[in-house]
Amino acid sequence: MPHPCSYLAGRTATTLFVDPREPLDPERFAHFMRIGFRRSGDLVYRPHCRECQECVPVRVPVEHFEPNRAQRRVWQRNQDLRVEACPAIFKTEHFDLYRRYQRGRHPGGGMDDADPQKYIGFLTSRQIDTQFYEMWHDEKLVAVAVVDHLPDGLSAVYTFYDPSLSQRSLGTYAILWEIVQARAQRLPWVYLGYWIAASPKMAYKENFRPLEAYVHGHWTNLAR
Repeated sequence: MPHPCSYLAGRTATTLFVDPREPLDPERFAHFMRIGFRRSGDLVYRPHCRECQECVPVRVPVEHFEPNRAQRRVWQRNQDLRVEACPAIFKTEHFDLYRRYQRGRHPGGGMDDADPQKYIGFLTSRQIDTQFYEMWHDEKLVAVAVVDHLPDGLSAVYTFYDPSLSQRSLGTYAILWEIVQARAQRLPWVYLGYWIAASPKMAYKENFRPLEAYVHGHWTNLAR
């Protein structure tokens, strides 16, 4: 049913879902990613708004990606972090960081009072190969990147981090790290979800170039 848009004030949104009763193996899920869908928990969806086409699926072609000057600085700034993979399961330390992130970055956004069940239900899926990548500075957990592993790439599901460390640009660093990992695994794509030019929360994705956009049924380079 139509509902208020989460990203553009005053807009009404409609969402198209894959039938949740249908089982999804990795290849089928990757197929839906290739035609502009995303995942929230077990639900696979894409915007389907009658009067708005602002949500544009985007992905980074890993082989051709070149970080800009600012991104190179972010990469160097965070070389003192170590990254550890862990299963996509509930950990109190993750949840506490997630709540601090929501309170600091998205207050009043409806997710800053999440309970543990909603939190883990939002980030994980019973059918998809998901990993949590912990980012540590010494003995302090500073960020967690939630990543789906696909046959043809990585999907950046969500990243949350310590909001007091804004100078590190940990959200940008997480995407750069995922691009490096995809390249090392010879995977061609990193899927970044929806780019929305008019939304400050989502417009940052255009900084990762080259960037491909799914428009009118085809992936094409996103013009600057």
